Amino acid sequence: MPMDAKELFEILVREHSAMLLVYLRTAVREPALVDDLFQETMLTAWRALDRFDRTRPFGPWLRGIAGKLVLAQRRKAAGNWLLCGEEMLDHLNDRLTAVHAQPGDTLDEKLAGLRECLAKLPEPYREAVRLRYLEQLSPAGLAERLQISVEALKKRLQRSRARLLECLNRKLAPAEGL
Repeated sequence: MPMDAKELFEILVREHSAMLLVYLRTAVREPALVDDLFQETMLTAWRALDRFDRTRPFGPWLRGIAGKLVLAQRRKAAGNWLLCGEEMLDHLNDRLTAVHAQPGDTLDEKLAGLRECLAKLPEPYREAVRLRYLEQLSPAGLAERLQISVEALKKRLQRSRARLLECLNRKLAPAEGL
């Protein structure tokens, strides 16, 4: 029995909603606005589902809708700094498309791999990443808290990201011979 549009939409949304939230939370700093834009994206996607090209990936299509809504909201808010611009949205979409292309069936599996890799970092690197990305300290505030220069902090974060990427590539790489 063929799948109807509602069932298809539910499956696709379930598969891509976490990454859409990552996209919106990165693009918009106001949590209530993130929720509103998420809901509006879903409504718009549902209404436009008949125009979705099934030969193309759903995630970028969904993020495209969300990006247009973010930009419309930004225009309404007269360039509000709480909303990022088109160039940043394009970059963010490219990064999330790359994450989606990584091995691992779900975003949760990929995040679990990231957590494992983060736990393997040397303590100074792990602490810098935790404070910068989880507690969202500014680079200047983070450098002050760690009692290092901003340049030393930048280098530490760069090395941390490189180690995390290397670890994730090993962890999520498909097994040889499959």
